[in-house]
Amino acid sequence: MKVLLVFAHPEPRSLNGALRDVAIRELEAQGHEVRISDLYADGWKSEVDRADFPSWPPEARFLPAGASKKAFATNTLTDDVKAEVDKLLWADTLILQFPLWWYAMPAILKGWVDRVYAYGFAYGVGEHSDKRWGDRFGEGTLAGKRAMLIVTTGGWEEHYSARGVNGPIDDLLFPINHGILYYPGYDVLPPFVVYRVDRFGEADFEPVAERLRERMRTLETTRPIPYRQQNGGDYHIPSMQLRPELGDPGAAGFALHEDRAGATAKSATPRSTLRDVA
Repeated sequence: MKVLLVFAHPEPRSLNGALRDVAIRELEAQGHEVRISDLYADGWKSEVDRADFPSWPPEARFLPAGASKKAFATNTLTDDVKAEVDKLLWADTLILQFPLWWYAMPAILKGWVDRVYAYGFAYGVGEHSDKRWGDRFGEGTLAGKRAMLIVTTGGWEEHYSARGVNGPIDDLLFPINHGILYYPGYDVLPPFVVYRVDRFGEADFEPVAERLRERMRTLETTRPIPYRQQNGGDYHIPSMQLRPELGDPGAAGFALHEDRAGATAKSATPRSTLRDVA
């Protein structure tokens, strides 16, 4: 298996750096080929601007989506973006690793997504009609590949529980898992989340490292989060509203977009046993 790990932490000697090394060593021990995009070390440009699209007419109003579409279609994306696109096409599995900063990914990683997810590559793909609304949310350029998150946070696990003050970790990561990874077609695995990292001691590291090794050993077999396919019949098109008979009565929010009943029928293993936490 070919794995791309996109790493977004400014300090290689951090806990994130140590966990990255654990993951890479285990993947390579299992015979997988690993490539790394170390965004801080590479000096990744995070903002989208005219410099990304040299072929865009200087006198024209700058339209990022239009400029991205033209650049991808004419193969005039910048070299750094082309290199990352090639890595995504090469990899069977994508891992995004980052610390949770202000309830989201660091700006440099969001900028990687903003620039690399070009129009015609990650979005703007497929037919838009009264029967289909593009190849997205379960379909798309990256369909058939796997993806997952490795996330660290200073808060307690209880703070990110269903009744925790920070909100459930699944809800906080939904825009990434569903909106960034599932959107272009990835099968999204449950995240590997490590809590209270600011209070980590030497004795805390090895149990977490072993859980991470186990996740790397099972990348090919872990059951993905059972998100509903957009064009699979669960949503009205073009309103993209979930059909009223689906989901628990009275339910709302992100959980509606998981077909938990269908997943249960396919496997007796509850999703909660697949999410690794420390």
